[in-house]
Parts: sequence; C-alpha cells; structure tokens
Amino acid sequence: MSGKKAYCIGIGGIGMSALAQLLQDAGWHVSGSDREESPTTELLAKKGITVTIGQKAENVPTDATLVIYTEAAWKDNPERVRATELGLPQSSYFEALGDVSAGKRTIAVAGTHGKTTTTAMTARILKDAGASPSAVVGSIVRDFESNYLGGESDIFVVEACEYKRDFLTLAPEILVVTNIEFDHTDYYKDLADVQSAFRTLMEKAETIVTDATHENIAPLLVGLSARIVDYRSEGLYELSLPGEFNADNARAAAAAARAMYPEVSESTITESLKSFTGTWRRFEYKGKTKRGADVYDDYAHHPTAIAKTLAELKKKSRERSSNGKIYVAFHPHLYSRTRDLFEGFAHAFSDADRVLIAPIYAAREVDDGTVSNATLAEAIEKNGVEAKPADFMEIRRYFETEPSGGDIVMTMGAGDIYKVADELVA
Repeated sequence: MSGKKAYCIGIGGIGMSALAQLLQDAGWHVSGSDREESPTTELLAKKGITVTIGQKAENVPTDATLVIYTEAAWKDNPERVRATELGLPQSSYFEALGDVSAGKRTIAVAGTHGKTTTTAMTARILKDAGASPSAVVGSIVRDFESNYLGGESDIFVVEACEYKRDFLTLAPEILVVTNIEFDHTDYYKDLADVQSAFRTLMEKAETIVTDATHENIAPLLVGLSARIVDYRSEGLYELSLPGEFNADNARAAAAAARAMYPEVSESTITESLKSFTGTWRRFEYKGKTKRGADVYDDYAHHPTAIAKTLAELKKKSRERSSNGKIYVAFHPHLYSRTRDLFEGFAHAFSDADRVLIAPIYAAREVDDGTVSNATLAEAIEKNGVEAKPADFMEIRRYFETEPSGGDIVMTMGAGDIYKVADELVA
C-alpha cells in the first residue's frame, strides 16, 4: 500500500483517528482536518500525521487515493464538495472500516454500554498472549497510550457502533454483544428496531459472545447457526476498575479472547485484566480541585449508564467519607435522545446530591424547542435531587467554590464537558 494517500475529513473523531493510525501503519500517507483541536488531534500530530484545524476546500490533496469522511461531514461540507469536484474516490469511515475488517479475522464488540472497555480489554489480553492483534477502540486506552493498537497478525479487534446500522459494514468472525437497550432515538423507532439491527449482525458471525439470558438479547439468539458463548460462564476477575459493569466487561473480553486464540492461558487473562488501567473518559480520575474535592469524568450519556456509574461513585464516596457529597455536571447529548429518554434521565441522578445540567450538545441536530437543560433540571428536582441549568463557565465557578475535601465532582456526557474537569484540576 506504500504510496497511497488518505485524506480524512473529521480526522479527530475517536474512530477516525484510530483508522488514520492503522492506515499509516499499513504504509499509507495520511492527513486530514477537523473543526478543533482535541486530545486525538494532539495524538495524531505526535505520530507524524498532518492535521489541519478548520475545514476548507483547499485542504483536500488533489492526488488523494481515498477521501474518508465522518458521518458528521454532510455532502455540503466544503471538503467533500471539493473531493467530488476532483473526482476523488470517497468512503465513509464505517465503509473504510468494513474494508479493513473484510481482510482480517475480526472480533467486533457491540452493545449499548461497555463496548469501549470490552474492546480495550480484549485487545490487551490478546496482546499479552502474543497474538499480536490490531485494534480500533472508541477511546484512548491508557495501556496503549492511543485508541489504536498495531499488530502483525490478521486478528482485528474493533468497537462496533450500531448507529444507523453502521456496524453492518463489518465482517466479524466473533461478535461480542455486551447488552442491548433503546438508544440512538433519532434513527431507531423503538427497541425492536434496534434489536433487528443486532440480529442482522449476529447472522454474519461465526461465534457470538454474550449474556444469553439478557431479556433483550435472548430472543435474538433463537435459530442462529453461530456458536453461542455465554460469558457468564467465566469466573470473576480481579480488576483495578470499579463496578459490576466492568466485571461483566472483563468476562466478555476473556471469553472473546479465548474464542479467538485458544492458546491464551488463564494466568495471562487474569494478569492482563488485573493490570488493565482503563480508558479516557470511562470513570476516569482527573485529580483534585483547589479546595480538595476529587474530580472524575465519564462518557455516560444514556440513563442506564448514568445510573450505574453514579451508584458506583456513591459506593466509593461512602467508603471514603460519611459526609462527602456527590456533585455532577451533565452534558446532555442530542435533543432527540434527551427528549425520547426524558423520564429515564429524570430518574438517573438519584445517587447525586447536586446536579448541574449544561446546555444540550446539539451535534448533528437542530433544536425543536421541546426540551432543554432547564426542563431536564426541573424534572430531576421533582424526583428529589437538587438540580439547575448552568453553562460551562457557571459550572466551573460553582465547582471551584462549593465542593471541598471529602466531596466528589463528576463531569458526565458525550459532549465536551470533559474540558471542565480538565480546567478544575489544571
């Protein structure tokens, strides 16, 4: 592949940035653009990949072999328009990922929650076992110092996103399904619609690793030709990460690694999981505020994930201080998700003492006026938790002055609320 040139529109995206590194490892010359700097663009720059901040037509190389675009870059994106004018081949991120998967023995990790951590754990086990996998992970893995792991074998571990059925571009030999819930409400009509996408992916796999008793998964396993591996048959592993959800992630990763690479020893699995240190924005400890409050950050943006994460945070708080309070700043992601899962969000913060709700992160959507951070804060308060709407500056000022030693601050959400956590401990 030496001499081929890839230009990535939205190269700072968590998946796209990993794909960029994979292509670079394969001998491609890779460059790209994004709207703003981020930890991933900084990571790419350190690896010698040229990243342009700002998206303009003149950025696109006239001799690009392939232009890969994020789904957030619509057809009227100036760089996509220019690529079309130049007659350059174009591919979406997921189409390109599918092309990579087609030539490898793929472990695809899917599910509403836990897929990032499970993907990283699986890759870590296989790496330690000497299987030399490549991996694309939806977060920066501390053990790899990247969201990409380069390997020499044909084993490929990839996080598989169900949005718009994008994971159907993959060709998994082994499919891990951590769980299934109704999400991506701007695309899927209901839970049954989500399940139909997972069933189609299941039909492509030779082996499925899952909780075969999960109420939203069990009906989908009926009539499949694939071998079903129930990860609940795995024992519990000692972890440095908190939470029952991570215990399940670890069992799924162990089962997937063993299914792909039977030579892996139980001692390798045990030690890999015990020493696994987690990923960026997954129950990540950031440091302390000037007043001594501990600061955590988490990507949780679905009611179930929020509730489970805060339950674990409350457990941690009680272990350390009988008087410590939990302060949460939540950045809702998408108007559609906030609207359609509103009641779930209203009840998800029961383990917090004080909640500040940032303005909804619009991403690809337009505000239809049906929901806001103010209406969500009001609903949370009706369920007995003190809550109010606040912008990022108000959140930062409040957390700098109110929480103190013994208290815990957590920023949550799929938007850029993590920047507040970074500022609090800077």
